[in-house]
Amino acid sequence: MELAPIRVNVVSPGTIKTSSQWEGVPQEKRELAYDAYKKCLLERVGEAEEVAGSVIYLMNNRYTTGSTLFPDGGYILR
Repeated sequence: MELAPIRVNVVSPGTIKTSSQWEGVPQEKRELAYDAYKKCLLERVGEAEEVAGSVIYLMNNRYTTGSTLFPDGGYILR
């Protein structure tokens, strides 16, 4: 209300696969993290492009404000 008409939204992604994410992390720890994420509804780790779609949606939809999007493959539902 104090920020109106400035829109404030949040994108809160789950684990996202990136090229530099696991630099220096032992392979066994990587596998543990990916195995844990198989518990989400889509049973996989997300891609950066998938999170970008959520950001683009919020940028393009001028009527959305005060919202949080969770592109996490359904992890939060478990």
